[in-house]
Amino acid sequence: MPRERVAALHDAPGVEHAPECTLGRVALEEVNSLAKQEFVARLGGVFEHSPWIAERAWHQRPFNTVEELHRAMLGAVRSEEDKLLLARAHPELAGSETLTPHSSAEQTRLGFTALSRAELAEIADLNRSYRDKFGFPCIVALRLHAKRGSVLAEMKRRLHNERPIELANAMEQIGHITRARLDKIVGG
Repeated sequence: MPRERVAALHDAPGVEHAPECTLGRVALEEVNSLAKQEFVARLGGVFEHSPWIAERAWHQRPFNTVEELHRAMLGAVRSEEDKLLLARAHPELAGSETLTPHSSAEQTRLGFTALSRAELAEIADLNRSYRDKFGFPCIVALRLHAKRGSVLAEMKRRLHNERPIELANAMEQIGHITRARLDKIVGG
């Protein structure tokens, strides 16, 4: 893909990243050769509303595997402040915020974007209780669940945890989410 197209997408007002459906898959060798701005345009959306992670990871190129790239991106989240910033960038399940293309597809698969009023009220209560207790949304790797009910059960179970455990759970779930996103974008 022409570098000008990546740069134009990156520079568009209000655009943090270009979704992989627009840019297509890219070989790992090409990822390693991208300039910083292009790298962030291509991978900045892997971590929800957090292109700063791709920006930090860029400095560790070249990557020999997608797993190594993923580890570098996870490693860019260094402090508890970074972790909180990243966790707070995630949408609530069935929340009212605008979803990224990634989150929209992930939530749609289990029906979180088409709930009845009663289901929406139940999830809104869970979201509110969780956020009030922990200060960030409950992050669940939806791809690890076959049914919406198991997601709700996990949310209810995790409400009984302490904050440090939940921040660790959030980072683990983000790891699952972002690895799947990277696998859709980067090949080989």
